[in-house]
Amino acid sequence: MTADLATLTGIDAPTGLLIGGHWGTGRGGTLGVTDPATEDVIAQVANATTEDALDAVTAAHDALPGWAARPPRERGECLRRAFELMISRAEALARLMVVENGKALKDARGEISYAAEFFRWYSEEAVRNEGSLGLAPSGANRIMVVRQPVGVSVLVTPWNFPAAMATRKIGPALAAGCTVVLKPAKETPLSALAIAAILQEAGVPEGVVNVLPTTKPGPLVAAMLADPRVRKLSFTGSTEVGRALLRTAADTVTNCSMELGGNAPFLVFEDADIEAAVEGAFLAKMRNGGEACTAANRFYVHDAVAGEFTGRLADRLSGLSVGPGLEDGVDLGPLVNSDTRSKVASLVESATRAGGRLVTGGEVPDRRGYFYPPTVLDDVPRGAGILNEEIFGPVAPVVRFTDQADAIALANNTEYGLVSYLYTRDLRRALRVAEALEAGMIGINRGVVSDPAAPFGGVKQSGLGREGGHDGLLEFTETKYIAVDW
Repeated sequence: MTADLATLTGIDAPTGLLIGGHWGTGRGGTLGVTDPATEDVIAQVANATTEDALDAVTAAHDALPGWAARPPRERGECLRRAFELMISRAEALARLMVVENGKALKDARGEISYAAEFFRWYSEEAVRNEGSLGLAPSGANRIMVVRQPVGVSVLVTPWNFPAAMATRKIGPALAAGCTVVLKPAKETPLSALAIAAILQEAGVPEGVVNVLPTTKPGPLVAAMLADPRVRKLSFTGSTEVGRALLRTAADTVTNCSMELGGNAPFLVFEDADIEAAVEGAFLAKMRNGGEACTAANRFYVHDAVAGEFTGRLADRLSGLSVGPGLEDGVDLGPLVNSDTRSKVASLVESATRAGGRLVTGGEVPDRRGYFYPPTVLDDVPRGAGILNEEIFGPVAPVVRFTDQADAIALANNTEYGLVSYLYTRDLRRALRVAEALEAGMIGINRGVVSDPAAPFGGVKQSGLGREGGHDGLLEFTETKYIAVDW
């Protein structure tokens, strides 16, 4: 890290590979980290190769017996100390995240708080990895069930939540007694490296946590999955990449948890509290500037209230301040890179060509940085392409409906099934619709569903398994049945 960057952020994060408890340069040279607000390269980070990856697997494999044998309380105390260190350095970690990711500082502060909570939650869950004991129905023997760590785990995280996606995987893995190799996104390696340094300081032994930034994630992850010592893959990213990783993992029958893409519907019924629905839509759409798999992607609004809802939402979004995330008063930072902005702009253009009406936003600003304005589209036709893709930007397309069954069918008309949102004053309707929606998570009159204590995950092609809650701990365990007769 350059001195200027350390001064700007308040933290001197490492820039090397972490393998076996030691920071090194690796074999692949360096990769540049770009500030999306300025398009400047702000740091050079070690670039891992497949050889480095196999060294990390060796380190994790060698550290596994000792870490798995540690009393659960000791593992939990390491995580608790890591939580306390993250909270004590929250501002510096947030600023570091802003310069590599682009999000507004207030969003980064929120993410650091959320990310740290996974360490606190799993510091408590470490002592609750419970099994069971029962009598076989025949009476011939006892059925003893224990849960053991699955083993060396490869963790692959995305750029949009560089701290929270790391802690959401590292926390339960370490609590269960696993060792890990983390491969962060090449766009945002600094947050992951800073968290790894905190874990070292918190007392996590050498080799338990290894971190490998790289510009060649495909070959690197494939090499680790081909190694029989690796027994777990936990991946957060696109469905397209998830499918490829599942195919690769099939060769070694590696245990997989996949948190993939989303296309979240946001339903507003005619009896909804419109003020609350607009606020919920703002949270569901604009968290992290729309660059979230849980972001509301399609707004289905009853025709009776669509005009009021769309107008109020457009007013809310058009009042946001757009600029570099570290500047005072900024509500929305840039998108992460040029390709993401081009995709968002293209989706908006295609929606307007298809007949959607632009209410606010919709034009790429003439300024440096990957900025895109908050945008609302009304009367978007049902066949518009923007409704079939994960937008990953601050764009809200509104589709009108008049029939409840039709709205549910529209919401379910996607290969994804991560999260759905709905607003209504009728509790019976809310629960009936929630049961009918094909998603792993439902927000009823709420625009945010994520919580470290809740199971996070989707159905259909939004993934396999759950993160967070007690379920997240179980993802890093194997169930062993022992038949015993005493």
